[in-house]
Amino acid sequence: MNAPGTLESGTKRFQAKRDAILAAAADAINEQSAKGMTFADVARRVGLNTTSVTYYFKRKEDLAAAAFEQTLERLDAMLDAALEEPTPEARVARYLNINMERLARIRRGEERDFAILSDLRAMEDPMKGQLMAGWRNIFRKTRSLWGIGRTRAETDLHGARAHVLLENTFWLTAWLPRYEVDEYPRVEARLMEVFRAGIAAPDQAWRPELLDLEHDEPEPGREAFLLAATRLINELGYRGASVQRIASELNVTKGSFYHHLDAKDDLVIACYKRSFDIIADAQRLAESHQGSQWDRLETTVATLLDYQFSERGPLLRTTALSGLPPHVRSTMIDRSNRIARRFAGMLSDGIAEGSIRAIDPLVASQALMALQNAAFDMRKWASTMPREKAVAFYASTLAYGLFDDRVLDG
Repeated sequence: MNAPGTLESGTKRFQAKRDAILAAAADAINEQSAKGMTFADVARRVGLNTTSVTYYFKRKEDLAAAAFEQTLERLDAMLDAALEEPTPEARVARYLNINMERLARIRRGEERDFAILSDLRAMEDPMKGQLMAGWRNIFRKTRSLWGIGRTRAETDLHGARAHVLLENTFWLTAWLPRYEVDEYPRVEARLMEVFRAGIAAPDQAWRPELLDLEHDEPEPGREAFLLAATRLINELGYRGASVQRIASELNVTKGSFYHHLDAKDDLVIACYKRSFDIIADAQRLAESHQGSQWDRLETTVATLLDYQFSERGPLLRTTALSGLPPHVRSTMIDRSNRIARRFAGMLSDGIAEGSIRAIDPLVASQALMALQNAAFDMRKWASTMPREKAVAFYASTLAYGLFDDRVLDG
């Protein structure tokens, strides 16, 4: 007969070990992607042998799925806490605060991060179906921070706001480490100010002029190749988009792949370079236009969103960084930061002339990076309405803030 408390203590030990394995798996996924994670690496991080890990999770896919489920559960709990607040603005502020405090605890070593969700679509069914259903629940719950839409247009606007809010909180991990942890409350306040009232000065209207972005690769066929690869990497992640799958998408042989590029890492680098070049081209073209800095900024944002929603898109998502060799990842992040600083320069000049609100340009520029980076995921949403309307709805989230409904009257 078991001694009193033996079963309970055994259960606690089992759960503690399982939680430690999940935390290690989350770290591995965030560094290497779910496809790149191995039992051996997870075991090493926890101080176990591989056989011990398989006692808790029979297959690597089971472990990845459990890590993603844990992320979805934590996001769900965070949103439940936010929904306790009485108004949309208070709910968004609470959700942001929960995220910032969580990241501060992680920075201080008091808590472990959860697995990023960029690899969800690369999972196999039936796990993929279950996880995607969980993600759709998170999206709907985030949208409910603004209440129930009374019209289809209002529901569409709430959906754009939910997506921008989620993507901004996910993007925090890319740029927040440049601040000391004691600065986090200030960063939180400045980001919430962008969410609350937007970027444009009160008298600025939304009247962008789309730029003619022409991006031609010198080698025939390379542009189509990079575009197909970008779409697959966005959908399936760096590890999920195999060379064979990319070649099949274009109906070419693997040999044709290696005619264009020497290795898969070269492919991702080329896709990133193409995407960053397109963003930088839009910034440069807008800066040569007449008008205020707000005019130039709205033109840049509208052009990039139109590109993302069109058949010419997408731009490569930064989530593809997971799994890249560290030196390559660092190079790509440096280029991303240079583009963000260019946005910050436009914002600073706009504040000086009065066409942009007095916001923190560095914080707001990262919010703009999250906005354009994640727009690809909203292509299906954008296809349900005229593209000009989709661009205006999506851009309004940062142009005028997450609580201004003037775009509904346009």
